[in-house]
Amino acid sequence: MNKPLQEPALKTVSLYVAQPKIYPRAVHGWFAVWRWLLVFATQAVFYGLPWLNWNGRQAVLFDLEARRFFIFDLVLYPQDLVYLTALLLISAYALFLFTAVAGRLWCGYACPQTVYTEIFLWIERHTEGDRGARIRLDRAGWGAEKLLRKSAKHAGWLAVSLWTGFTFVGFFAPIRELGDAMGHGLLGGWEIFWILFYALATYGNAGFLREQVCKYMCPYARFQSAMFDKDTLVISYDSARGDPRGPRSKKQGEADLHLAGLGSCVDCKQCVQVCPTGIDIRDGLQYECIGCAACIDACNGVMDSFNYDRGLIRYATQNGIKNGWTSAQQWRRVLRPRVLIYTAILMLLSAAMVWSLATRLPFRADIVRDRAALARQVEDGYIENVYRLQLMNASGDTLRLSLEATGIDALAFSSPPAVHALAPAEARWVTVALRVPPEVAAQLKAGAHPLQFRIRQLAPDGTPSRVLVEKSTFVIPR
Repeated sequence: MNKPLQEPALKTVSLYVAQPKIYPRAVHGWFAVWRWLLVFATQAVFYGLPWLNWNGRQAVLFDLEARRFFIFDLVLYPQDLVYLTALLLISAYALFLFTAVAGRLWCGYACPQTVYTEIFLWIERHTEGDRGARIRLDRAGWGAEKLLRKSAKHAGWLAVSLWTGFTFVGFFAPIRELGDAMGHGLLGGWEIFWILFYALATYGNAGFLREQVCKYMCPYARFQSAMFDKDTLVISYDSARGDPRGPRSKKQGEADLHLAGLGSCVDCKQCVQVCPTGIDIRDGLQYECIGCAACIDACNGVMDSFNYDRGLIRYATQNGIKNGWTSAQQWRRVLRPRVLIYTAILMLLSAAMVWSLATRLPFRADIVRDRAALARQVEDGYIENVYRLQLMNASGDTLRLSLEATGIDALAFSSPPAVHALAPAEARWVTVALRVPPEVAAQLKAGAHPLQFRIRQLAPDGTPSRVLVEKSTFVIPR
């Protein structure tokens, strides 16, 4: 008699279950050194740049109150928003290019989430111990030692977080003034808010959320697959060499493993224990992999201890692993169409931005009509219009500027225009009045007539050099 088929047991998966805590083991190796070098480099720039002086002012300052942005000798105004757009485009295409060539290099080595997680893990290891010690500490009951170690860890985290928040605000408010105000308890409400806000974000993301930011909050993890192909260098496990996995004696040479029915993988799971996102790279390419290469360092260390060849886990392409290609054969596939397209666009954008910055005028001007009186008749029947000009020095040098107006016959300033000397990065409002004789006004129709203001930069000897032309109108009343 045939037995009735049993229905498979139902399994309930909760979408709200707490994620198990990941305890990454410390790892040493070539890629770990590179990762820490980039941690030092990025943080030296971030923490040090606001304190650097340049021509008597902060070298890099995004002064939102004054609406001026200082980057060494470069002074940008809100009208220069196009450069921010260009910078974002260049950053995006650089990310696309690096991803197409070698996967998530940005995530694994330079992303702030990775950098601060590394710093926080370093503090955690020095206060609570490495992986096994941290697991035992968390499982143990509360006592004096656990309280002391946890307090030391969180004190270190808070110190880094607060200093990070203070430095971040120091890019938008002069950091020396900010530090002096903090020392005297005179910080404003907005400064306190943003320091604490950024400190809390650093503390929470790097201390608690960690891999969950990379796996669930970062959009890059979701759309990276659109930039990957089978010739992208990604961290890969060589299953043909490594499987079947299993423990063995260190006396067994790698060449004799096939007789024992074993591959090179000793199944020590060190690659899993060092992974900051808790994945098993041996399961293949996964979106959670941030490309930090900690598993490569860990596996190479194990291979060395068994006197096996390195590279069981390595940077390789899917085609390379499948076809058994050498590194040289895989690198020959780098120059493929999508990489060439990304490179060409990136070079064009970068060249255009550099050319634009190199040829931009070191001064700007905005023309604003006097709305109280668009046009008026003054003595002798002259028609006069009043304008307000904002002259802006976009350089680190003192500039001398002269004004001219053209476009209408017999157009002249009501009083001889002065030469305006602008200090470095100075912005100044200047009120000027233009007038035309009554006979010229009679020949013109009532309404607005185009004219141009020509703002000339004067050389030290007084000769005119570069000129900026700004359009406006002259109004003839009815």
